[in-house]
Amino acid sequence: MSGALPARSRGVIALLEENCTSCMLCARECPVWCIDIDSHQETLPSPSGGGRDRTRNVLDRFAIDYSICMYCSICVEVCPFDALHWSPELAPAEVDLRDLTHEKGRLRDWMWTVPPPDVLDEHAEQAKEVLAAQKAARRSGPQR
Repeated sequence: MSGALPARSRGVIALLEENCTSCMLCARECPVWCIDIDSHQETLPSPSGGGRDRTRNVLDRFAIDYSICMYCSICVEVCPFDALHWSPELAPAEVDLRDLTHEKGRLRDWMWTVPPPDVLDEHAEQAKEVLAAQKAARRSGPQR
């Protein structure tokens, strides 16, 4: 087989960490339980000084074990915050089975290879996934 893969090929799953709220939907819906998420709660003071403090989940660990992943796309589809995306890049083969578990840093690096969604209307606003990725890129740039 020669030539380039189609733009929307399923290669590896990329993580847009800023969008992940640690809701665990992807891990719960995964039929083979290949996603491992750890998080903790952080208390934020009330912005107005009155009222109660707010809590939010902080992502500590997000890992996907590609040795058992079925590439079924359920995790990408159920994510309500568009934190998971398919990258057309193919992960290199590994000698050690443990290296097939990709942690959040490696999953974040795949985010730079995710193609923008197809344009449905040339006069429409830019997709929120593209805007979020561009915002993240301006803040941190590629981590390679």
